[in-house]
Amino acid sequence: MSEENRRLVYSSEGGAIDPPATRRPGSAKPKTALLPEDGVIRVARERRRASSVSIIFGVPESELVTTAKALKHLCGSGGTAKNGVIEIQGDHRERIVVWFAARGKRAKLAGG
Repeated sequence: MSEENRRLVYSSEGGAIDPPATRRPGSAKPKTALLPEDGVIRVARERRRASSVSIIFGVPESELVTTAKALKHLCGSGGTAKNGVIEIQGDHRERIVVWFAARGKRAKLAGG
């Protein structure tokens, strides 16, 4: 095997094998959510394995935990609030949008 055909596949030493500055085209890029900050709460659905999750974006950080708790109680399911996003187990999008509308907040369905 010649020297130019050799490539490190695994190393137990620290550090990145393929540093970010030399990533190959087509390799995975870090996810960045580019959501507009227009005051509208967006409610989307995401498929995970064999189930659905309702994702809520745009809730102010100060209201995130209390809103998540109220939505979990409303939908009768589990969920979490982290990284500025509320996740509710199951597809409850319409119920969540109506709940926000009843409290005078602008909410709409997002995604496909």
